[in-house]
Amino acid sequence: MQNIRIESIDLNTNERLKVEEFLSTFNLHLDKDVDHTIVAKYEDAIIGTCSYAQKVLKCFAVKEGFQGEGLASKLITQITNELFDKGVHGTFIFTQPRNTPLFKGLNYSEVQRVDEVVLLEGGISNIKRYIEKMFCHSGLDKKEKVALVMNCNPFTLGHRYLIERASKENDEVVIFIVENNRSLFPFEIRKNLVKMGTEDLKNIFVLSGGDYIISSNTFPTYFLRQEDTRMNAYAKLDAEVFGRYISPVFNIKKRYVGREPYCKLTNQYNRALKNILPRHGVEIVEINRLNIMNKAISASEVRRLIKVGDFNTLKDMVPKVTYEFLMSDEANSIIERVKRSDTPH
Repeated sequence: MQNIRIESIDLNTNERLKVEEFLSTFNLHLDKDVDHTIVAKYEDAIIGTCSYAQKVLKCFAVKEGFQGEGLASKLITQITNELFDKGVHGTFIFTQPRNTPLFKGLNYSEVQRVDEVVLLEGGISNIKRYIEKMFCHSGLDKKEKVALVMNCNPFTLGHRYLIERASKENDEVVIFIVENNRSLFPFEIRKNLVKMGTEDLKNIFVLSGGDYIISSNTFPTYFLRQEDTRMNAYAKLDAEVFGRYISPVFNIKKRYVGREPYCKLTNQYNRALKNILPRHGVEIVEINRLNIMNKAISASEVRRLIKVGDFNTLKDMVPKVTYEFLMSDEANSIIERVKRSDTPH
C-alpha cells in the first residue's frame, strides 16, 4: 500500500475521461451531478475511485486485486473528511444490495432497501431522529393529516389546483417541497412561491422535504443504466421511506398525487405509491390534472415556455406570485439558465 496515493481530480480535464474509462470496466459510469471525485493510483494507473454529489457518496469502485487491502476504507474516509471540512457531517450511499456489507463495515447503517437498491446513512445522519426533529420544528400536532410531495419547479396553477382540492377535502394538509438544489429554480424560491401562493388556504403547512424525501434528480444512475429500472427503484425506495418513517411521525393518512396523462415515468412513480403506501396505512388520492385549452398544466411545459420566451401563454398557467417573480430582476439568472438548458429539470 506504500506505493498507492489518493488524490483529487479536476473533473474539467482529461482526468474525468480516465475515471469514466475505469468505471466502465465495472459496468458503471460517472453521474453527471458529481461535485468532486478522488482516485487511488498505483504508479499512474487508477485502481479505485469515489465521488460525491451534495451529501451523497457515489461512483465507488476498487480494482480487483486491490480489494480487501483497506483501500475502500481509505477512499471513503478521505472523501467524508473532505465533506466534513465543508460542514457536511452526515452522508448517504445508494448501492446494490450485494455491496451493503462493505459499507456497513465502514460504519454506514441501512435505512431502507428494495430489490434493486439500498439506502445507507453515515456520520451524524439518523433518519428517526431527523424526522422527529422535522416534526417538532413544524409546529404541527398529532392530528390526522394528508400530504403532498412537490418539486414545484416552478409553482404552477396545476400545483395550486391539487393543493386546493386537498385543502377543501381535509382538515390539515402538509406540503413537502423537495429540497435538492439540482432543480433550475432554487429550493428557497420554490418553497417561498408555494407559501405565498397558498396564503389564503389556512389549513396548508408548507415544509422543507429534508434529506429523506428522495429526488429523482439526485437519485444515482451510475449502477442502474436503464431508465425504467432506475425510476422503478427510485419510486419504490422513496415510497417505502415515506411510508415507514415519515407518515407515522406526522400521522399522515392520505397522500394526494396528480394523474399524469403524458409522462410514463411519473405514472410509474404513482403506481409505486399505490402499491406500497397502503401497506403503511396511507391512502393514495389521485386527482385529474387541471387543464387549459385541453392540455394538462405541467411545470415542464412552463419551463419550455420560458425557454422559448412565450410569457403570454405562460401567464395563464401560473399563479400571480410565480408570474410576478418571473417578471422581476431576481428571476433573470434563472430564466437564462432555463434558456441554456438542453432538458430543463
